[in-house]
Amino acid sequence: MDELIRLDALGAGGPYHSRSRQTITELTGTPVAELSLVPRLFVQRSMAALREARTLPAHDRVAALTRAGRLFATGVVDGIAAENYQRIVSRVSGMPITVVRSATSGIGRRAAEAYRTTRYARPEGAVDDWRDPLTRNGQAVWTRRGDVFAVHAAGNHPGVHTLWLEALALGYRVAVRPSRREPFTPHRLITALRESGFGDDQVVLLPTDYAVADDIIRDADLAMVYGGEEVVNKYGNDVRVLPQGPGRSKILLTGHDWESHLGMILESVSAFGGTACVNATAVFVEGDPAPVAEAVAERLSAIPSLPPEDDGAVLPVQPVADAHAIEKYLLDHVNGATPVLGGDGVVDDLGDGSGVLRPAVFLVDRPDAPQTGIELSFPCVWFAPWSRADGIEPLRNTLVLTAITQDAGLVDRLVEDPSIRNVYLGDTPTYLMPPWVPHDAYLGEFLMRTKGVIRT
Repeated sequence: MDELIRLDALGAGGPYHSRSRQTITELTGTPVAELSLVPRLFVQRSMAALREARTLPAHDRVAALTRAGRLFATGVVDGIAAENYQRIVSRVSGMPITVVRSATSGIGRRAAEAYRTTRYARPEGAVDDWRDPLTRNGQAVWTRRGDVFAVHAAGNHPGVHTLWLEALALGYRVAVRPSRREPFTPHRLITALRESGFGDDQVVLLPTDYAVADDIIRDADLAMVYGGEEVVNKYGNDVRVLPQGPGRSKILLTGHDWESHLGMILESVSAFGGTACVNATAVFVEGDPAPVAEAVAERLSAIPSLPPEDDGAVLPVQPVADAHAIEKYLLDHVNGATPVLGGDGVVDDLGDGSGVLRPAVFLVDRPDAPQTGIELSFPCVWFAPWSRADGIEPLRNTLVLTAITQDAGLVDRLVEDPSIRNVYLGDTPTYLMPPWVPHDAYLGEFLMRTKGVIRT
């Protein structure tokens, strides 16, 4: 690419080309874009403008979101066609191109559905407007907890940008701090939203360095922050912040018919290149887990190593130095686990400065082995034995748990446990997340509250 893509900040006064800029490179180290980083004063002024802005009427928000979704998914935004955007994201993030294409259409669809999907979170006894006739005798009105919502976004998958669209649909003004790993998706999406009817003071893109990042959260009413365990530890006790940390999604196999569920296990581990929080990272097997691990390893080993823009690519790619750093972390934490696949390393050097992260499969000898809590950005899965006597303790702290069991009592305990956020029964992959199923509860539960209104 001869000319660098210019990714301006998108403030309340329009695009802003700052003096402080970060070069975004593709996997080989070739520069692709320059991302403008905004200073603290710019953040403060943008957040103040969001607070002073008036929310668009609901019907205008619905129409604008629908137009923006269509433009984002299929149109030319800021001079970049959808196909070119997809290739850039794939070459920068290392995400397989088929995953990026699917995410592109998914974001477009979820934008059009954003207002409707917020309805799943609204209590049945509540109405949307104080003018509703039901309020004459007293009724709950569903109303925002604030006006300004901030997002510290992740860069592991474009699909993370579907969720905050619901905040915009509910009337929040939204500030997004993009990941510097992959800023193209939020820049394209916010540009499309602005071209489709949302004002510059309704949704902003604020790329910053780490020193300024917390100012965005401080100046918002509510915030959602993506990251690892350190993010959960930092914000876990702040009632204004919704942390989106590691998923540590799991599968539980009881009985002996694991062969018929092999496809589900493979999909749960490898979908999205194994990069998502809903990918399974541990499988607990009632009985001997070795035959299941070996069968899964055999299938995963057949996946080819391909550059991410290849239509046949399944696995994620990283700059080779970054890939080896991930590999080192994995091998440093094996700690006596038995390798079934990938025990000698997981990096397949493509010879152009990038490396494929190939699948890894390990066996541990007890269900409470600490390795089952390791979540990495490629298909890496730990198999552990499990028995009824072990109970649900090894299965806790899980975003999605797929359980193959006929034990209704066990299911009761799984569903009742507050640290297991989603329970799928039967041959359902952990990554399945239709709009009507909450991700980590409905976002609307965090953004909204009920307020009693009586007008006699």
